[in-house]
Amino acid sequence: MREFERIYKEYFSDVFRYVLALSRNDSIAEEVTAEAFFKALKKIGSFDGRCDIKTWLCQIAKNTYYDYLRKNKMQTDGAIPENAASDCVIDAAYDDRESALRIHKILHNMDEPYKEVFTLRVFGELAFSQIAELFGKTESWARVTYHRAKGKIADCMKKEDLP
Repeated sequence: MREFERIYKEYFSDVFRYVLALSRNDSIAEEVTAEAFFKALKKIGSFDGRCDIKTWLCQIAKNTYYDYLRKNKMQTDGAIPENAASDCVIDAAYDDRESALRIHKILHNMDEPYKEVFTLRVFGELAFSQIAELFGKTESWARVTYHRAKGKIADCMKKEDLP
């Protein structure tokens, strides 16, 4: 039990930030994170160490969040928090609220897995190796998917700027 207390203290904020990036709602993130750690406590015996514990916890949190959405019949809005974005085109556009709203809309309409990979990388602050583990893919796949997502956002923004 003490080992799980250490895991909880060490990873709670990472898992919370990840769920917050998915939900964009503090109270939902708190609820889902608490539920995810409860599930992790019940399943800690099944953790085999093939992946990083943080990745394992985030996977549980992701599934818990999706369960929460199904249970509450909610949909994510795909909005990007104001402190997000890592591409230079996106960074420049993000300086004003109007452009930020455009990015929110683009991300909202983006297909999976691009939307989720972008969200995991930018908002969840996960490494490409961790994203790859979550999807059961290679790190190269995670990198390519992320960069394609950034490219799609940049392309959509350029199209919207045409007269």
